[in-house]
Amino acid sequence: MKPLNIIELSHRIIPGKEHFKLETKVVDVTTVLPQVRHRPDVWYILGEVTYCTHVGTHIEVPYHHLKEGADVADFPVKQLVGECVVLDFTHKKNREAITLPEIQAHDSRIKKGDIVFIRTGMDKFYFTDQWDEQPYLTEEANQWLIQKGMGCLGTDASGVEVPGTDYQPNHQAIFKAGIPMIESLINLDQIEKGEYLVFILPLPIEGLEASPLRVIAIPKSDLGMSLRGD
Repeated sequence: MKPLNIIELSHRIIPGKEHFKLETKVVDVTTVLPQVRHRPDVWYILGEVTYCTHVGTHIEVPYHHLKEGADVADFPVKQLVGECVVLDFTHKKNREAITLPEIQAHDSRIKKGDIVFIRTGMDKFYFTDQWDEQPYLTEEANQWLIQKGMGCLGTDASGVEVPGTDYQPNHQAIFKAGIPMIESLINLDQIEKGEYLVFILPLPIEGLEASPLRVIAIPKSDLGMSLRGD
């Protein structure tokens, strides 16, 4: 079997550099489980993490804005694995709109159930003060993608929300349609051309509206070879 060409689409999460709360520590296993014994020369530790659910590359699901919406544990996994299409808007500036005609120009590329990624190039600013500067989707463009039947919306920026609003119209519309959102992706330039299968797998923790996660993309051609056993 040939090794898979796996593209990493999620940021490394680094304590002390994140924009949201993240605290980590490791202790010897006996600190947590005194009944456990091990030799002094044996490295045996357990880790503890306290974090905001929006730290790093993360998924947001309907429960974020809908009291009765699905949380990360209940959101259907089948909607988080699928083919993707990358829409390039790296020419857009901070707070510049991505309009309906600009999204409709990609009509032939987007199929029902696709994972749609909006590439802005903002991932290079992730660990800087510019991390939350980005273009945004107009409500009309966002609604068109919903009606097109996308399975998931993602971006390499910190979001695609309409600036200056106090009710997050794009989030509300997406979640009411049962569509999740991925924010702060990376390396979308590496999958812009070609056919890829994307895997988005959050931790199934009950009662959470979001979760940091790892997102990967694998060329469909590679998966075909692996499944055939070539």
